[in-house]
Amino acid sequence: MALNINGTTGISGVDGSVSAPAVTGTDSNTGITFPSADTIKFSTGGVERMAISNSGVSGITGGITMLDQWTLSSNYNVNGGESNLTANNWSRTSHALFGSIGSAMTVSSGVFTFPTTGIYVIIAAFTGKPQSSASTYVGMKIQGTSDSFSSSDVFMASNYDSCSSSSEYAHVSAVAVFDCTNTSTHKIRFRTEVQNAFQWSGGQGRGPTFIRVGDT
Repeated sequence: MALNINGTTGISGVDGSVSAPAVTGTDSNTGITFPSADTIKFSTGGVERMAISNSGVSGITGGITMLDQWTLSSNYNVNGGESNLTANNWSRTSHALFGSIGSAMTVSSGVFTFPTTGIYVIIAAFTGKPQSSASTYVGMKIQGTSDSFSSSDVFMASNYDSCSSSSEYAHVSAVAVFDCTNTSTHKIRFRTEVQNAFQWSGGQGRGPTFIRVGDT
């Protein structure tokens, strides 16, 4: 369709589509399209990012594009001292009201891999109790790396509680902000530090939540 220039109505042409916008620069799948009456859509990379119609603005995808939650699927026993939660008894939250956004995290031997680069908020909550005696300290740390834990590790956040008896539960939570610039190398894991033998409880809500809040 030819481009029409009219002294009364202005410039008009094809309506275009999200994958092939009507108005573009040198990038053919990024631009503006006019899919229907009273509607304008903006796309990048052939994906709709925002729509404007006579009903208002919708479809903005520049905010939170990923949200995921994981939990210990069964109880996890550790001895006194520090150790990484390396067992593969992690699972995604699965209760009937669970909802997620975007692609899921993946985990192998306790090391979590991010689906895309970006700035992430990690919120972790755990509970458990001593296996035989009181513990003056019970802690959990969020540990990050920029080389898949081959040589580097950074303790980004931690929290501690105590148990005055073997029947008392401890509750710890920690929050960290992580800049994942490379999904192949930038990963996180959880490291526990306890005084005596301890059992971290499995079940829904006992583990980390991952939220991607923006680009790196």
